[in-house]
Amino acid sequence: MPASGSPGIIFKVTVNADQIQTTDRAVFKDMERAFANFLNTRKWTTDSYKSHEKINCSLFLNISKMPSIGSFVANAQITAARPVYNSNYESVLINFADREWEFEYIESLPLEYNDNTYMTNLTSMLAYYAYVVLAADYDSFSELGGNPFVQKALQVVNNAQSSNLAGWASLGNTRNRYALVENLNNPQMVDMRKGSYRYHRLALDTFEKIRIRAGDYSGCAEEY
Repeated sequence: MPASGSPGIIFKVTVNADQIQTTDRAVFKDMERAFANFLNTRKWTTDSYKSHEKINCSLFLNISKMPSIGSFVANAQITAARPVYNSNYESVLINFADREWEFEYIESLPLEYNDNTYMTNLTSMLAYYAYVVLAADYDSFSELGGNPFVQKALQVVNNAQSSNLAGWASLGNTRNRYALVENLNNPQMVDMRKGSYRYHRLALDTFEKIRIRAGDYSGCAEEY
């Protein structure tokens, strides 16, 4: 489980804007820096993580349109993987394509966010995925351990629905942000979420210990 240390999610943010005709390319590098800083420095949970416990995440944005200066439309790919204990490899927790990213961004302006109210579509989307990743991570350590973060993500959705922007609606797209968190909150998905705990904590995290122990027994057997 998370222990003492620093915030547990580490997002690498990549922005591809090859389709956009503009002379100001610096804004896209500034996006990468600002989005990563927002995700990686904010304290999304009261728990902290040791360095070897952190969740490696990726946010890849493919910007397809710039309707006006400071306004962007993009597709996003969000992935997250948590370390497998006693090993040097990771296990994927989230791999989700979000094709409904619409946001405003002006270079150097601070990204403002509040859990209790809708402020901007951009920070709502970033916060939403921070909570979804944490929900998946905590589910992998204890049965339904991610429930508090599912509720946090659901709160983000409820707040953002007032914007009437794509991705938050309960009707229409069955693979949008609303649908993802609604599925996580659905009692019919309980067995799947419990399965993540059994797979990660009871299988992957213990496999290396079992292998080492088996090797010890093998060595003892060879002495006879």
